[in-house]
Amino acid sequence: MTRTKAAAWAGGICYLLVVGLLVGGATRASGTVHGVGALLAVSLLVGVVRRTPPLALALALVGSTAAVVGTPSSLHEGLPASYQGQFLSYLAVDLVLGFLVATRTRRASTVAVAVSSVVQLLVIGVFAHGDNLAVNGVIALLAMSACCTAGLLGRERREHAMALRSQEVAEAVTAERLRIARELHDMVAHSIGIIAIQAGMGSRVIRTQPAEAGEALRAIEATSRETLSGLRRTLASLRRAERGATAAAQSPLAPAPGLADIEGLAAATGGAGVSVDVCRSGNPRPLPADIDLSAYRIVQEALTNVVRHAGTGRCRVAIDYGDQELSVEVTDDGCGAADPGPAHGFGLVGMRERVGLLHGRLSAGPRPEGGFRVAARLPLPEPVGVPVEAR
Repeated sequence: MTRTKAAAWAGGICYLLVVGLLVGGATRASGTVHGVGALLAVSLLVGVVRRTPPLALALALVGSTAAVVGTPSSLHEGLPASYQGQFLSYLAVDLVLGFLVATRTRRASTVAVAVSSVVQLLVIGVFAHGDNLAVNGVIALLAMSACCTAGLLGRERREHAMALRSQEVAEAVTAERLRIARELHDMVAHSIGIIAIQAGMGSRVIRTQPAEAGEALRAIEATSRETLSGLRRTLASLRRAERGATAAAQSPLAPAPGLADIEGLAAATGGAGVSVDVCRSGNPRPLPADIDLSAYRIVQEALTNVVRHAGTGRCRVAIDYGDQELSVEVTDDGCGAADPGPAHGFGLVGMRERVGLLHGRLSAGPRPEGGFRVAARLPLPEPVGVPVEAR
């Protein structure tokens, strides 16, 4: 940073020296030479322009005015009604002004435009001759307007890009919050449902069947610990960005659940009084993480609904690994629900959102033969083939 600042100041000093040498060392040169020379010398102000545009504008105004004033008046006599070359130096001022308009506040830009226009028009009014006054004034205003317009377009483009980035960040935050809300709902709703069933069972048999009550309490403990671990994982993922490297020093977090954990989910549901038959077909294989987690959550929510609403002791989970899609189906022979929407809370809504994000299909409703059925079909990505080179 210090080197950049020193280079910027050195460029500003060199600009003034070059303009001084140009005006003082070439006293008999034409105004065009002075104007073009001052215009080219403004490249030395690049560092100042990037760091302090108002200072760069002030330096450019001083240098350009010096180039105009330093042109001998005898060289202007007898010139036709055309643009006098020494005023080319003000084009450098207009370029710096355009950058300032594009990068600074509207108030600072307005002040800079006002000061620059007043200085240029005053100098042109004093040093222009005859009919050249109107021509030089119009050309100066047009050049200034063009550079300011370019600066305004650059400002609007930058503000639009910033607005788009802010919108993308807001959408990403909203999507992440929805994902976390679904995760928490699926995890907590399933666990609390099992805990409620086990607690009710234990309270009824605690005096007559102490062993059964002990089993219920142990199931409550296991489910509570698993839920607490899941909540800790979720909170740790939320705080990971804030803690930075501190998160790496914590105990390793368990991976997100997937279809490989369905048997454990079935065992936990069995502890709540609902026996689960798991049937796998097709070619079981590793799946993308989002599909694997979504399929697990769909089964988890469906089993939670069975425990809460079906009023049955058995259900079936069928998982089919197809070539192009993964099929997950949970069926029971219970009483079902006439209106599954309100009865199942946000469970079915969450399932539909998950399936929709993966461009899949979900059907949920009573079966003609009785009971309830939840079926999801999730498209699988095309397998990547590895070409084998012939030898």
